[in-house]
Amino acid sequence: MKTSELRQKDVDGLKAEVKALQKAHFSLRMQKATQQLSDASQLRTTRRAIARAKTILAETVAKGAAK
Repeated sequence: MKTSELRQKDVDGLKAEVKALQKAHFSLRMQKATQQLSDASQLRTTRRAIARAKTILAETVAKGAAK
């Protein structure tokens, strides 16, 4: 998901997105452990997507607190 799409979401939507990404990342880690993962670069992609979503969530919360 692009940053512009994430910035349009509210706090609850961002939290749900982070949770979904973490669940997907866990699934990929389990696939890697059982040697079923064909594309290991997906791990890096999901890890960065989680970081991106968490960063935007923190910015959104900080904006809300500043108001």
